[in-house]
Amino acid sequence: MNRVEEFLNYLRTEKNCSAHTLKNYAVDLRELTDFLKEGHPEWVKEGEVQWERLPLLPLRAYLARAHGRLKASSLGRRIASLRSFYKFLAKRGLIQRNVALELSAPKLPKTLPKFLDVDEAFRLMELPQGEGFEARRDRAILELFYSSGLRIGELTALKTAALDLKEGMVRVQGKGRKERLVPVGQKARAALAAYLEVRPQIRVQSGFEDFVFLGKQGKAIHPRVIAKRLQDYAVQLGLPKKVTPHMLRHSFATHLMNNGADLRGIQELLGHSSLSTTQKYTHISLDKLMDVYDKSHPKA
Repeated sequence: MNRVEEFLNYLRTEKNCSAHTLKNYAVDLRELTDFLKEGHPEWVKEGEVQWERLPLLPLRAYLARAHGRLKASSLGRRIASLRSFYKFLAKRGLIQRNVALELSAPKLPKTLPKFLDVDEAFRLMELPQGEGFEARRDRAILELFYSSGLRIGELTALKTAALDLKEGMVRVQGKGRKERLVPVGQKARAALAAYLEVRPQIRVQSGFEDFVFLGKQGKAIHPRVIAKRLQDYAVQLGLPKKVTPHMLRHSFATHLMNNGADLRGIQELLGHSSLSTTQKYTHISLDKLMDVYDKSHPKA
């Protein structure tokens, strides 16, 4: 097992990283490995990169090549992958000098999360019409997104045993396989109960019996299907913006913030490991506050 595979195995078994994170690390480090084998063979021996001897310059050359074709966020992710990998190597005593610490990450532009206003969110929840399987499923999905602020991956991976509609709670496995309990609002509970009544209409394929949300083929519904149906509903409403599942998560957090919810509480509900990740919603709240001030204060 080479060093990259050792690192990926460490992330999988000891750090409990999500499949999405593992995939990103694997892509980044294998791309770097291919670059070094092709462009800097002097640091490769018997098909393996000599990480303990590799100087800073080839790493900078790799990032320089990527600079013109990647956004700042993608470039920053590659640097983060390198730093994590080198931190692992240093921790295991496999390198003497951590050259990745000398790489500078690009400055990311500050962007505020996009969200729906309350009226838009309410109209969207009401749009799936009818009492058939797809309409009830879509209403339950939209209501749960907006009620509990789940990530798309958390929602599609949700198992029936994680739902407690009587108590109004859902047990979610988030990033790093960390579990959290999230409350489910009354409207979402009713929508979920209505969907679960018709769920047995679908012939479930083997291995997907426990998934809450199913596609017509009897498998767990794919995130792309949810994203497509959500955008179709947004078009029906005539919303002048691209609506994504993550936008409903942002709407959930923003509306809580604007109605006085505690930042720490929102952090727990969203499953953010760092409060700084949640603090972007304070900017939105301040923008709303200034808007109210400008419209209402006689001396504004």
